[in-house]
Amino acid sequence: MILETLSAVVLGVVLSWAALRSLPGRLPARRTVLGTGALGALFGAPLMHSMLGSGHATATVVGAVLIAAVTVSLLIRPRSRRLNRSAAA
Repeated sequence: MILETLSAVVLGVVLSWAALRSLPGRLPARRTVLGTGALGALFGAPLMHSMLGSGHATATVVGAVLIAAVTVSLLIRPRSRRLNRSAAA
């Protein structure tokens, strides 16, 4: 279980780093994104382990990384665009 959790946290940080590289202007500070990915995986590993059981290490890690990806995706800001308002509004 500890090895699953550690590998999930490492993959969560790698996922966060990849998100920072691909979406540099749409994410908050680097420290926030990396911490969110690590904490999402840290939360996801025991959750998936309790759902799947002890015989599914690979599925546990994959599920934990998916939870980390969802958590990091919540930090993405929308693209900045100007809303044109009519004069009547």
